[in-house]
Amino acid sequence: MKRLIIGISGASGVIYGIRLLQILQTVEGIETHLIMSQSARQTLALETDFSLRDVQALADVVHDTRDIAASVSSGSFKTAGMVILPCSIKTLSGIVHSYSDNLLTRAADVVLKERRRLVLGVRETPLHLGHLRLMTAAVELGAIIMPPVPAFYHRPESVQDIVDQTVNRILDQFDIELPKDLFTRWQGAS
Repeated sequence: MKRLIIGISGASGVIYGIRLLQILQTVEGIETHLIMSQSARQTLALETDFSLRDVQALADVVHDTRDIAASVSSGSFKTAGMVILPCSIKTLSGIVHSYSDNLLTRAADVVLKERRRLVLGVRETPLHLGHLRLMTAAVELGAIIMPPVPAFYHRPESVQDIVDQTVNRILDQFDIELPKDLFTRWQGAS
């Protein structure tokens, strides 16, 4: 069983994290561990019709962001890594500076120190130099910065098509194969 930590921070774009959880429910051999920040709960209510309970039901294990002693707070708890989607600049800053005052940033810190995969779907625009430096520092620590920037060669027809392309590409980072891709991959211009 492959364990994957899914973090959802308070940045706009909470639907990305929800869709990731929905897709992972359909994948055999994946155990999801959800951590949602307090701000994510607010964003959830502002941007979607999902309740907190709806989102939590999509995960195999739900951790309270205040529970700094949860299983995922220790490197001895083996995981395949972590995705934070969306990842706010505040969360990015906490990770870069090892400011582990909540479980979301602590789990990310553990993933980095254990040299596991950490994918950060940073959701902010425009970016100033401080944001760019934080992203550079995160990459230097071993994280993968993967903003949810859509491609259009697959001719998306809905918001879900755009979200699905990002979700599928994030799953690629963990070598998680889906029975059928969520978007049409680039095959060349011919």
